[in-house]
Amino acid sequence: MSTHIGTDCRIDPRVEMNGEVRIGDRTTIYRGGELLGPVTIGSDVFINRDVYIRPQTTIGDRVNIGPFVRLVTDTHEIGTHEKRAGAGTNAPISIGAGTWIGAGAIIVGGVTIGAGAVIAAGAVVTTDVPDDVIVGGVPARVIRTLDS
Repeated sequence: MSTHIGTDCRIDPRVEMNGEVRIGDRTTIYRGGELLGPVTIGSDVFINRDVYIRPQTTIGDRVNIGPFVRLVTDTHEIGTHEKRAGAGTNAPISIGAGTWIGAGAIIVGGVTIGAGAVIAAGAVVTTDVPDDVIVGGVPARVIRTLDS
C-alpha cells in the first residue's frame, strides 16, 4: 500500500485513502471522500466533498468533480434465480483531461470519458463518452457537442 501526493495539494484530513493512490500537483480534495486504490489522479484536479472512487480509476489533469459523485468500477455478473448478484467483476474507469462531472453523477466500470466532456448532475454513465460533448440523463446520452 502506498500513497503519493504531489506538491501544493489541499486534501482534507477526513478523506480516506486505501491502497495505491497517486495524486498529481495542485490537486484539491474536499472532505468525506473515499478513494480505494489503485487510483491515479492528475494535476490541477478539483474534487468536491463526499466523492466515492473505486479501484482502477484514472482521472486526467484539470478535471473537476462535483459533490457526491460515484466512480464505481466493481459490480456482479447476473446470477441464478437463487442469487442474482453473481460473481464479482471489475472494469476500469478513465476520465479524460479537462472534464467536468456534475454533482451526484455515477460512472460505472468499463467507461472511458473523453477529454473536455461535461457530465450533467445526476447522470448515470454506462457507455463511453466522446471528447467535447455534454451528456446527461439516466442512462446518460449525448445532449450536444461542444467546441474543442
